[in-house]
Amino acid sequence: MPERPLRIALLTYSTQPRGSVLHTLELAEALHHLGHSVCIYALDKTGDGFDYPLSCDVKLIAAAAAPSQMEALIQQRIAEFVAQLSDDSLQYDCYHAQDCIGANALAMLVTQQKIPHFVRTVHHIEDYSSLYLQQCQDRSIRAAKLCFCVSEHWQLELQRQYQIQALRVLNGVNLRRFSAPTSAEADLQANLRANLKANLGLQGWPIYLTVGGIEPRKNSLALLRAFHQIRAEYPQAQLVIAGGATLFDYQLYRDAFFDLARQLKLEPSLRLPGVISHAELPLLYRCADAFVFPSLKEGWGLVVLEAIASGLPVITANQAPFTEFLSADQALLVDPLSIDAIAAAMKTAISSQRHALVQESQLVLSQYSWEASAKLHLQYYRQPLP
Repeated sequence: MPERPLRIALLTYSTQPRGSVLHTLELAEALHHLGHSVCIYALDKTGDGFDYPLSCDVKLIAAAAAPSQMEALIQQRIAEFVAQLSDDSLQYDCYHAQDCIGANALAMLVTQQKIPHFVRTVHHIEDYSSLYLQQCQDRSIRAAKLCFCVSEHWQLELQRQYQIQALRVLNGVNLRRFSAPTSAEADLQANLRANLKANLGLQGWPIYLTVGGIEPRKNSLALLRAFHQIRAEYPQAQLVIAGGATLFDYQLYRDAFFDLARQLKLEPSLRLPGVISHAELPLLYRCADAFVFPSLKEGWGLVVLEAIASGLPVITANQAPFTEFLSADQALLVDPLSIDAIAAAMKTAISSQRHALVQESQLVLSQYSWEASAKLHLQYYRQPLP
């Protein structure tokens, strides 16, 4: 007898394109296309919903103006999830939170006996100075019946810090969306890329791209200093820092970034377009000459896979989780604390080694599909809970 389709609720804290949010959307679509009934519950701060075409069900939860104090903001966001879910007729086989906020809401519903249990994907573990935020993180992990991780590194950290044996799941890359242009596509997209370059003021060479905004764990200050070294040799070089929508306020770090940019006279060569639309992000990758991502902490680094799929040479940190899926032949793996090493890799990425790096990195893509990820999730959803 064939197994019946599952009813699955996936929770995410935002409609803005961050890593765990994109993971949620792509997983939901893959599960939907495998014949399962999926509904995404998402906090919607802007009221605009997702800038992402979805065929599965979506329930947007209005995220009202919140206090600037982080603890109070998190409390309100959890309460907004709980209020919406409590009003719904909850009849799902699986409740799956992708972050601390959704998981805390589900933990409350379990306590209220409105749902039997939930699962949580732990993309990474934060080091909070706030006792309340640390308690929220602890509850979101310990209250889950099952925990998933997208990398071996965070599996080990979950075991070390929480004594929890997490199940390994996969990230993926959407090759229908991200790909290196064929010669025919290059002609068709030439005008679109030219328009995007004109809109962003990209007229230099080489163009370095990073996605994720300006924040401490993205190592933005070190990247800026490395780019300053590049400009000494390539005065027309430009650095694009896309993205940046986040729950946390990194204003002090951002202020330090812009102060340094002024001191180094780099402001004219920086482009900070903010959140890029769904339609334009694949084009932006194709506008760049290299992708530089010396991040200090990541759950996985979905943007690295997107850059590889788009045909770019990649520079990233010589540490997990990147070293779990990339070798030194496939990416320029550097010490993220060494500005000289980042700058040297940025030069190598536009050298004669570029073609070999791109060619070798393409071998990674076949190992990470959202369909394979969805099938693995289904296997875990159906297994008896501990």
